[in-house]
Amino acid sequence: MAEWLYEAGIGEARAALVVDGRIVEARIERDDEGPRVGAVVAARLIEAGRSGRDALVALDWPGEPPATLGDVPPGTSTGARIAVEITRMALCERGRDKPARARMAEPGAVPGDGPDLRARIAASGVPVNLLHPTAADRLEAAGWSEMIDCVRTGHWPFAGGALWVDATPAMVLIDIDGEGDALALAKTGAVEAAAVIRCCGIGGSIGIDFPSLPGRAERRAIDAAIDAALPPPFERTAVNGFGFMQIIRRRDRPSLIEQVRLDPVRTDAALLLRRAERAVGAGVLTLTARGAVIDHIAARPGWIAQLEQRCGRPIRLVADPAATGGGHAQ
Repeated sequence: MAEWLYEAGIGEARAALVVDGRIVEARIERDDEGPRVGAVVAARLIEAGRSGRDALVALDWPGEPPATLGDVPPGTSTGARIAVEITRMALCERGRDKPARARMAEPGAVPGDGPDLRARIAASGVPVNLLHPTAADRLEAAGWSEMIDCVRTGHWPFAGGALWVDATPAMVLIDIDGEGDALALAKTGAVEAAAVIRCCGIGGSIGIDFPSLPGRAERRAIDAAIDAALPPPFERTAVNGFGFMQIIRRRDRPSLIEQVRLDPVRTDAALLLRRAERAVGAGVLTLTARGAVIDHIAARPGWIAQLEQRCGRPIRLVADPAATGGGHAQ
């Protein structure tokens, strides 16, 4: 049985596609990630680019984030007001950020944000169950924390081996590590790598380093294993003699790898708020974490107000230099 579990958390929404009690897809949508794919936004042209291409606009959005624009109508001057449609959200990469990507909106398009996470999973046709902090924690029962820990560390163990996953500016790299028969390890690793790509919504360029397989038939067996395990659409190379395959998938939103690993403070703040929503007791609810996490929450009084409303208790924030991870709430 397949179902989506959806949780409207404080600062972020979470969803997990659970099949037979196991998470096969996990998605996080954060409040301040900018306009979503499909959003129609007013904008101001900053740079016209060359021959109307590779232009840059400032979006009418909090903070006026930039977006690249692929095609500008001839004669549009710098400073002109236009309407654009977001085709790729802003992305965070190690050492740099990529602005959102947009195109000219259709004439008469109504301004508004694109479909949110809840709308997108509802459109999948799979039943959606809305979770509440006062009910049983079904996300946790399905392995949410363990999955987030795997994303955070980049270590995904499986029987007989493990995957090491890292996001570089060029591509996401997946290394298959283990002992025993190389072909058996490569086949299992192919299935596990495809599962991680699907689970974390990894797009763009992906490199998988398999154990070296000298035989062409063996390498073709790995190609077939990836084709069978990874949902389309995607393009790939064949496994080469050094055991490397490159996969290209559409990339229009941040992946879970980028969200969790490249923004650890935000990740731990969300984890702490999630724990706080489920804390039992009465009186002041104290949230304790390292200073960066506490400062992140304190800078967003709306989050604190939501937490107080949801739990019916006053909130106190305490910075503890010895605290690790997401801290604790009690």
